[in-house]
Amino acid sequence: MRILIIGGTRFVGRHITEAALAAGHDVSLLHRGRTGPDLFPEAEHLLADRDTGLAVLDGREWDATIDVSAYLPSQIEALAGSVSTGRYVFVSTTAVYAPGQRPGFTEDSPLAELDGDGPVPDTVTGETYGPLKVLCERTAIERFGPGTLVVRPTYVIGPYDYTGRFTYWVNRLARGGEVLAPGDPSAPIQVIDGRDMAAWTVAMAGRGDGGTFHAVSPPPPFTFGDMLERIAAEVAPPGTTLTWVDTDFLHAAGQDGRSLPLWGEGGDTSINTADPSAARAAGLDPRPFGQSVREIRASEADFSVETTVTPAREAEILAAWHAR
Repeated sequence: MRILIIGGTRFVGRHITEAALAAGHDVSLLHRGRTGPDLFPEAEHLLADRDTGLAVLDGREWDATIDVSAYLPSQIEALAGSVSTGRYVFVSTTAVYAPGQRPGFTEDSPLAELDGDGPVPDTVTGETYGPLKVLCERTAIERFGPGTLVVRPTYVIGPYDYTGRFTYWVNRLARGGEVLAPGDPSAPIQVIDGRDMAAWTVAMAGRGDGGTFHAVSPPPPFTFGDMLERIAAEVAPPGTTLTWVDTDFLHAAGQDGRSLPLWGEGGDTSINTADPSAARAAGLDPRPFGQSVREIRASEADFSVETTVTPAREAEILAAWHAR
């Protein structure tokens, strides 16, 4: 099968490209050439910026197009006017849902909408990210037809994760000692290994299956406390302890979801309770959580991002918490 991947060299896109090549497909990558330009010499590389012109697609046809880099409905409109493809796959997000979801909510649950009747914003922010993805999904189905496949992942984990969110916790717990655990341990969380999502997405594209699916794991209930404890069980040395520090204290100490990743900061985390049964029935088979943790530790032990809390600052916050 001939597959066009829009943005196939970074994190999720890279996993999808690897899965497509491993399955023996003929792969073309449309990207700007800024990230991983030397990756995948066996694939065709089409260098273009989707926001400034897609003439490189003229006269070409693909059996399937997998899009991992659309954040605005205008980007999908432009692609639909430029590409000839048998089927279209859009990688969306569980952030499309409105707040206040019930645990185990399904794919037909209420979606987030933009406020007001003004023009569609062309800037992605924390407030517009989910509603704009909703519009992207609707545009995809309108332009590419009801056979469109929409994949809604939660937090994606695994190798190549440039965000370092989940990787931070793997590496922090592997260091051991007293670990600052933020907020409410009962807050829900879900993740999906990018390799598992990628293999399933490529298989779905190959079968021509459409519809909307949650690419999430584990099924609820699964909490932030569960996550840290299960990571610790895989990588933490003896004597490692978790000290839970409440949200108000952390905010007063200048901490947020960038310094302590995946922490909900006391906000609505109900979107982290999605029901994965439809995707499971369609073949999504996530590897065991502990396996992901061990493999991330093996491949990303030296990875860090500048925004996460430093060991010295973590120790200061813990000392202040104990002294309060």
